[in-house]
Amino acid sequence: MFAPKAEANLPAPPPRAYNAAMSGNHGGRIVVVGAGIGGMAAAARLAQDGFQVTVVERNDQVGGRARIWQKDGYTFDMGPSWYLMPEVFERFFAQFGKKTSDYYELKQLDPSYRVFFGAGEVHDVPPDPAGVRELFARLEPDGGAKLERYLEEAAYKYKVAVGEFLYRDYRTVFDFLNWRMMTEGLKLNVLGKLDAAVRRRFSDRRARQILEYAMVFLGTSPNDAPAMYALMSHVDLTQGVFYPLGGLSAVALGLRKLAEEQGVEFRLSTEVTRIATENGRAVRVDARGPDGAAVAFPCDAVVANADYAHVETELLDAADGSYPRRYWEKRVVAPSMFLMYLGVKKRLEKLAHHNLFFQPDWNRHFDAIFKQPAWPEEPCFYVSCITKTDPDMAPPGRENVFVLVPTAAGLDDSDAVRAAYAEKTIRHVERVTGEEIAPHVETQRIFSQRDFAGDYHAWQGTALGISHTLMQTAVFRPALTSKKVSNLHFAGQYTHPGIGVPMVMIAAEVSAVNVRRNLGRA
Repeated sequence: MFAPKAEANLPAPPPRAYNAAMSGNHGGRIVVVGAGIGGMAAAARLAQDGFQVTVVERNDQVGGRARIWQKDGYTFDMGPSWYLMPEVFERFFAQFGKKTSDYYELKQLDPSYRVFFGAGEVHDVPPDPAGVRELFARLEPDGGAKLERYLEEAAYKYKVAVGEFLYRDYRTVFDFLNWRMMTEGLKLNVLGKLDAAVRRRFSDRRARQILEYAMVFLGTSPNDAPAMYALMSHVDLTQGVFYPLGGLSAVALGLRKLAEEQGVEFRLSTEVTRIATENGRAVRVDARGPDGAAVAFPCDAVVANADYAHVETELLDAADGSYPRRYWEKRVVAPSMFLMYLGVKKRLEKLAHHNLFFQPDWNRHFDAIFKQPAWPEEPCFYVSCITKTDPDMAPPGRENVFVLVPTAAGLDDSDAVRAAYAEKTIRHVERVTGEEIAPHVETQRIFSQRDFAGDYHAWQGTALGISHTLMQTAVFRPALTSKKVSNLHFAGQYTHPGIGVPMVMIAAEVSAVNVRRNLGRA
């Protein structure tokens, strides 16, 4: 097993609080709405501090988007599939005197991922920086040297971001425009755009696409993403890409186990219907239990890990919402996703664990997401085949295939539209890889806009929340603490630092600190 190297620039965690199991609960009832990654991480930290914590989840399993679907011997990760920034996970578990290896086993992928550029051109991205440098040297003249300089800058941005900005709450714009931001802003290229910064350095389209693709998973277009997000290249090209055996759901199950070891209670298949307040404070969370009966959870504080817009517009009274519906209607909404879970009764030789399929002109796809919302005609997309690393996720001799096409939120996704788009996407994979797939599919499920809205109450059916544009970054994202309800706190992808499993774990830590302060336990 590969042991990920810890980053020296990570900020020191807060002093370890005493464990409730050792000291006894000292009062303070916390209700966490939603058993996603962020909700469980916040619950574990607060229970460790001695609070009585109950996690209420509408679905029948934990993980939120990181849950599983099982059928015909296949186990599919339903949502996140990339394990990046391993030191964030190690830092979190270390606060409990634990290691990630106490809960799940990691493997570093080789190659990190495979990129299909069409017309038979395929490149593997190696797991080591020297191999990546050689790849870029083949893509354009002096590409290796250009990449080395680019990654040095990306590493600096990553060090400053993690050490100075990510593990912080921003209450006002002055918190964001602090001394470090004012003095380092030009070096971080905070006001620049990523695509422009990459184009100044690299002329080859393929090189640029490798360096910019991750912006889709941050919910934005490279043309609109702040240039400081070049730090993502340090994450996947320098640190490497990992896979937890059992899928990302193994991380979710590990977090549940950790939380339960601290004394957290989980109430699954229980849908929160209202957060009741008195005198500007949350006093009770109302819900429907598995049998449909009403159940109430009195509380001293609430951590909402559910969809932020849903909490604000549906669970709170209008007078208690910090952000009215018109606020959400003006946000740049991150993409939804057209997902296919395919059980294929043959081995697929041309696919790696992670696979990216790019078009020569990917701006047409981004325009179909952000400018003229429509089903993309010539999409770029992602395919995972986790059985390359974890054969236990499918019956013997079969492949577990996950297809993800970023799409605009709010599109019509009727059964007919979904069926046609699924056929079109599979044909594209067959054409590019040269492998027959469709006749060998024995298990299939489609998950898209209406499912994100139905299963997660996601605003407009978005898969990711709101985009990471400059004006939706840091202090410009929805606040971690309600402006109207003083003991209502948020964790998850809508808040700072934003989208992605490592980011929501960071948000959970910051939110837990806010709860302690609010209840006088800082």
